[in-house]
Amino acid sequence: MISQDATTTKSRSEKNEAERANGIEVRDVEIRFANGYLGLKKTALSIEPGSFCTLLGPSGSGKTTLLRTIAGLLTPSSGVIMIGAKDVTRLPVQARNIGFVFQNYALFPHMTVAQNIEYPLKLHKWPQADRRRRVHEILELIELPNAGDRAVGELSGGQQQRVAIGRALVYRPALLLLDEPMGALDRRLRQQLGADLREIQQRTGITAVYVTHDQEEAFILSDKVAIMDGGEILQYDTPSELYFRPKSRFVARFLGEANLIDVSSLEQGGDGRTLIRTGRATFSLPLPRAILKQHSSLSIVLRPEDLILLGSDTVDEMQAPAIPVRIEKELFLGSRCIVTVSDNSGATYLVECSKSQIPASGAEVWLTWNPASMVLVDH
Repeated sequence: MISQDATTTKSRSEKNEAERANGIEVRDVEIRFANGYLGLKKTALSIEPGSFCTLLGPSGSGKTTLLRTIAGLLTPSSGVIMIGAKDVTRLPVQARNIGFVFQNYALFPHMTVAQNIEYPLKLHKWPQADRRRRVHEILELIELPNAGDRAVGELSGGQQQRVAIGRALVYRPALLLLDEPMGALDRRLRQQLGADLREIQQRTGITAVYVTHDQEEAFILSDKVAIMDGGEILQYDTPSELYFRPKSRFVARFLGEANLIDVSSLEQGGDGRTLIRTGRATFSLPLPRAILKQHSSLSIVLRPEDLILLGSDTVDEMQAPAIPVRIEKELFLGSRCIVTVSDNSGATYLVECSKSQIPASGAEVWLTWNPASMVLVDH
C-alpha cells in the first residue's frame, strides 16, 4: 500500500506535469512526397492543452502521416506546427520533447522493466538518484509497482503496453503520441487498456494524440476526434457530436450504423414548415429557412436506435415522417436486435428494437422517427 506521503508526492508531481501541458496548433500543413503523392492536404487542427485527441479513419486516410508530421518524422511541404508557444515545424524529433508509443512497443528484450523505463532518463543524463525515484513513480502510475525486476518477455501484452507508455512518459515530455499501440491486442483487452490509458493521461494531464481505425477505441479515449479520409480532416468534434451530428455522409457511415435517405427537394411552406420530398416519402417538418439557402444536395441521416416501427395504418405522413415498410429479417446481438426493413422501392433500413417489439417477418408496418433525431448532411 502506498503511504499518504507517497500519495501526496505523487499527486503533486502529476499536478506539476499537468500545469506544463502543451497545446498543438497545426496550421495549413501539407505533405507532398517525393513521388508527387499528396499525403496530407492543407490541414488545420487545434488541440487543447491536457486533452486527448484521436485521429480516426480508414487505412490510407492520412492519420499516421499527420501524427508523424507532428512528431517531426516528416517535414511539411508547407504550413506551421506549434507545440505550446514554440514553432517546431523545422525542428528534428529529438528537439521536440515528445514521448512516442508504437504498435510493437519497441521495448528492449534484454532489459528488465525498470531498465526499459529508465533508459530515456540515461539518454537525458538524469542523475542516478533522480532516475531511481522517477522509475518508481512511473511503476506506480502504470500499476506495475512490483514488476521492475522482471524481464519484459515475462509480461503479458497488456503489461508490455503499460511499460511502453511508462517509458514514453518517464522524462516528462511535452506531448504523448501513440500510433495504434493496441492494434495487436484482442478487443476485450483493448477496451480495458484503453480505459487504463485514458486514466493515466488524465492523471498526468499530458496532451495526447492517438491514431486508430477503431471507432469504439476512439470514443472510449477521446475528448475530441478528428475524422480523416483522403488526406484531410472531414470533421473534428467530441465523440457524441460526431455520432449524433455528423456533417457528411462519410462521417455518418464511418461512425456506426447509419440510414441515409436522399432528399430530392425542399420547399418552404407558408406555415414556417418545410416540405421534404425523398422519392420514397413526403413529409413536412419545421426546419430553419437557412437550410434551403445553404444546401442544394442533402441526405437525411438516421441512426437505427432513432427509428420506430408502428403497426398502425393511421399515421399522418404530412405531419410526421413515415414510410410504409415490410419486415425482412432480424439479427440478434445479445443486448439488442437489429431489424432490416424494406420500402416499396426496395431500399432497406436498419432499426434497433428490443426482442419484444419485433413484428413478425413479412409484416407491413410504418417506419417513423422523432424529427429531432434527424440530421441533414451534404451528399
